Amino acid sequence: MTDETAWVPDHFNLFMRGSFVLTRFLARILIRLSVADLEELPATGPLIVAANHTTYVDPPLITAYVAPAIGRPVHWMGKQEAADNPVIGPLLRAYGGFGVRRGAADTDAYRAARAILDAGHALGVFPEGTRSRSGTLQTARPGVALLAARTGAPILPVGLGGIDRFMPHRGWVPHPGKPVTLRVGRPFTLSGGGSGAERRAALEAGTTELMVRIGRLLRERQWGVYADAIRTSLATEAGEAERPADPR
Repeated sequence: MTDETAWVPDHFNLFMRGSFVLTRFLARILIRLSVADLEELPATGPLIVAANHTTYVDPPLITAYVAPAIGRPVHWMGKQEAADNPVIGPLLRAYGGFGVRRGAADTDAYRAARAILDAGHALGVFPEGTRSRSGTLQTARPGVALLAARTGAPILPVGLGGIDRFMPHRGWVPHPGKPVTLRVGRPFTLSGGGSGAERRAALEAGTTELMVRIGRLLRERQWGVYADAIRTSLATEAGEAERPADPR
């Protein structure tokens, strides 16, 4: 562990363990949660946990199930305002999170995220960069694809479906009893590819691939701007499955 990541917990502390128990307990009471595909996930090495983002409860809910499944903390990148808050800040850090100041250079966020991955930890990110007001997928930023390509860290796509109906964007009053799904895809890697225009095209393609993989873990109503790409991916996969095997 480097000095830059000396603050990052590499094991579950008591606060984390208690949070997992509390979050799961509340989930059973407040929503009808279905969790799938948490088996055989990477337990060591750098990992980027990438999910869609619609509500404030996304990070703790995802972490309560994914972190125990991989056997280590997931370190979420949050707003610096939250990290500086006298109440939320200590909780964020105890949970393994860290803040990045809005308006700061992208290199600052990249440097902090890369340090976590270089130390072999799991990093939690939302490729869209902000919560979706509609609950559907928004255009993602290329930062996650760039980080994955440069570090070689595998990406673990996570789809959190239906949580927007439990906690609508307008207002803080939850709507209990809504069905929510938490599904995890297979880890995959991205390559940067070349330089200049070739590199930009590779990052754009990698970002689209990431969002398609997340979208395929959601219901169609949440596919948003990636609906066509997701349909193309599903059709391509179906066509390959129906193609007869080469008799040679």
